[in-house]
Amino acid sequence: MDMSETIVIKQHLIDPEICIRCNTCEATCPVGAVTHDDRNYVVDADKCNHCMACVPPCPTGSIDNWRQMPKVKAYSVAEQLTWDVLPGELPPEALVESVCEPTANASQVDSLTEAVTDPQTSSLVAPANAAAPKHESFSATLPPWSAAHAYTNLYGPKAADKTITATVTGNVRVTEVGKLGNSDYDTHHIVLDFGAMPFPVLEGQSIGIIPPGLDASGKPHHARQYSIASPRNGERPGYNNVSLTIKRVLEDHDGRPVRGVASNFMCDLNVGDMVQVMGPFGTSFLMPNHPRSNIVMICTGTGSAPMRAMTEWRRRLRASGKFEGGKLMLFFGARSKEELPYFGPLTSLPKDFIDINLAFSRAQGQPKRYVQDLMRERAADLAPLLADANTYFYVCGLKAMEDGVIDALSHIAKGAGHAWESVGAAMKREGRLHFETY
Repeated sequence: MDMSETIVIKQHLIDPEICIRCNTCEATCPVGAVTHDDRNYVVDADKCNHCMACVPPCPTGSIDNWRQMPKVKAYSVAEQLTWDVLPGELPPEALVESVCEPTANASQVDSLTEAVTDPQTSSLVAPANAAAPKHESFSATLPPWSAAHAYTNLYGPKAADKTITATVTGNVRVTEVGKLGNSDYDTHHIVLDFGAMPFPVLEGQSIGIIPPGLDASGKPHHARQYSIASPRNGERPGYNNVSLTIKRVLEDHDGRPVRGVASNFMCDLNVGDMVQVMGPFGTSFLMPNHPRSNIVMICTGTGSAPMRAMTEWRRRLRASGKFEGGKLMLFFGARSKEELPYFGPLTSLPKDFIDINLAFSRAQGQPKRYVQDLMRERAADLAPLLADANTYFYVCGLKAMEDGVIDALSHIAKGAGHAWESVGAAMKREGRLHFETY
């Protein structure tokens, strides 16, 4: 018997019931093993090398699923794309029976049985030797040491209550209307109230919204993930509500017309409408709570949502006199002023409270500027913050910004006489540098 036919692998799978299709796993996989269609995210067993890069950033834990499978009968990508639930684990005896032909001798069967019961057998697991994406090498998976405890997955497919119903109490457009009436930057600030049902959240967490109706396959839509834009004590202080920053999706990444199911549903809601919610999600992209801690926020577009939450919580603490806060710095990028969410409220914040830096890449008559350009310009101010153990950096927005931000931080560190590799590694280890991109 060819022993290659007896190989058992620990196949990496994604649970379709609790996956919220946030794309974190595909974005962080260094070998391109994760892919998706309109319904499911799946892992290609032929490409996955078990490097584990995708596991810590997953907000729901759906990525952390494994099945002992004969390699020759591993679940294919096509098969996984059809799943609504994760298949159960095969018992060891079933694995032996599925790959051992009658001609197999006793030593081969004993060898295989040992492999099945010992998934750490090195010959059955591909080495984790692929390089991680640049930002993933330095992105923390642990929260700041002083972050508050985060509650997660209180509502969802695997929870006692599958969803919680929220009532829309506000829906306001927070981007200006272009001169030609363009709607491609139609962004809304939406407030959801949970009434008497518990839904504790922290700044930096997210929720899942389930659009009503059925998809093209006639199945219920899966949840879409949105970052929370309000602080822990509610959009309105003392109320059990949250706010979201949602951009209406009218074209795909290639510029082709498309109508985003969840974004258009949310942007079209009226006060009094009901929404099905899952979550909350997220345990690492959390703000520090100890006195004199500094926060540097780097974002684009609707990536401003968690930054707004952190800023508003600090503002409320400052107003109450209960917190001796450190510095707040914001680097916020958009194509134009009109496309920048919350532009008016941002410009009215006190300068001694927050240091705001705005970058516009398509401002008429102006050169293109991106957040990383502004960071380099503020190198003299950012360098001491990089070296300060009380400073925490948060990056949220378009995936394309990741490498530019890392390059800027590296440039700033080296300019101050520090080795970025050492600085970046320390920041990751101490929960001081966080990425959440899409």
